[in-house]
Amino acid sequence: MEVTKVRFALFFSFAALIPGLWANIAEFDDFWKQREEEAWNITLATYEPNPENVTNHFNYNVNKFLKETSANQTIDFEDGITNNTRRYLRGKHKKYTGPCMATNPIDRCWRCKKNWAKNRKRLAKCVLGFGHRTHGGSKGKYYVVTDNSDHDVLNPKPGTLRHAVIQKRPLWIIFARTMHIKLSQELIIQSHKTIDGRGADVHIAYGAGFTLQFVHNVIIHNIHIHRIVPSSGGLIRDSEDHFGYRTVGDGDGISIFGSSNIWLDHISMSECHDGLIDAIQGSTAITISNCHFTHHDAVMLLGASDSYSKDQFMQVTLAFNHFGKELLQRMPRCRWGFFHVVNNDYTHWKMYAIGGSMHPTIISQGNL
Repeated sequence: MEVTKVRFALFFSFAALIPGLWANIAEFDDFWKQREEEAWNITLATYEPNPENVTNHFNYNVNKFLKETSANQTIDFEDGITNNTRRYLRGKHKKYTGPCMATNPIDRCWRCKKNWAKNRKRLAKCVLGFGHRTHGGSKGKYYVVTDNSDHDVLNPKPGTLRHAVIQKRPLWIIFARTMHIKLSQELIIQSHKTIDGRGADVHIAYGAGFTLQFVHNVIIHNIHIHRIVPSSGGLIRDSEDHFGYRTVGDGDGISIFGSSNIWLDHISMSECHDGLIDAIQGSTAITISNCHFTHHDAVMLLGASDSYSKDQFMQVTLAFNHFGKELLQRMPRCRWGFFHVVNNDYTHWKMYAIGGSMHPTIISQGNL
């Protein structure tokens, strides 16, 4: 009887470790073993041994943008005049109704172009920082999401976001109209995808969040993600030719696990059960830009464990983001890797903004 109890306890002790080791994979089968090996090889190939080359290139583009922008152009707000080379993010002001503006070199690359909707894939040429090689689904066809339902996670319905992201081929995913999507389980995204919410008001809310696990080359742009809750787990399709059991999800807005060449841009995030964005387990070559974060405790975790030394390969650019109201900590919280935190606006924080452990390199420039 005692032996049975010990075995039973050991089984559940090991099961409790699975989410940390395998990120919600209940059965680490040959499919996932191959994906993990491929992802790690891509991480090693993507790693920049001279990261100052990337930070210098980023700073060069910012300085070039500032020089080319007229120093005399101003925006007249209710409480004063400000130079238009920075986003005006603080205080009460009138909503800007003038000509389209691009206030940083990433936005300038695509924003305010009259034909942007006919040339959406131009966006893939705009990323700067450590995610600069990310081109998403630019080599694939467009996939139009027409259905906001998420009823069948094992055999997703064509036209849904879940059906789009599990396809193995490159895709540029757009939305037919404004949508509110409640994900019944975590959305497991395949490599070579762009999720482009421009031209619609797309909300992912009141359900599960996004999972990028052992993938590469993903762009997520212009999406609202809020009020994400833990998912129950179960049998979920993660690609066209594979499905498997998943454990209970943490409730992250976006979980990046063992993935590389990731660009998150113009995403509005708030009130997720766990983190807004977590990037862990050897993820690298990531740019997070032009995002808006509010109403959350643990905002952004870059490296989850003091004992996981492979996160020394993590390289992340965090630029032009607005850390807004009711945020407590982790903006970001960094471990092991190399982090360029540049030109972000910190409106409020209650505990701390930028923190680190396990000797990360954090270059903080031009943050307010």
